[in-house]
Amino acid sequence: MESARAAGFALGAVLVAFSAAHVTLVGALARRGPWWRAALALAVPPLAPWWGWEAGLRWQPIAWGATLALYALGVATA
Repeated sequence: MESARAAGFALGAVLVAFSAAHVTLVGALARRGPWWRAALALAVPPLAPWWGWEAGLRWQPIAWGATLALYALGVATA
């Protein structure tokens, strides 16, 4: 029971990290490109790293993808 609670907490923490990475990436897109890209990337999350990479951002799309991969791994193993 304790391990399930720890796994749930870790999964929640990774989800918060993914959300923070997404909001950071959308904010960087809003500062760099047309405003509509940031608004659309907020509604359609897979567009954010794509447009972020095209805009010359590097660590934000990588952080977005890494946290998404950790979350998917956590869900798959739970």
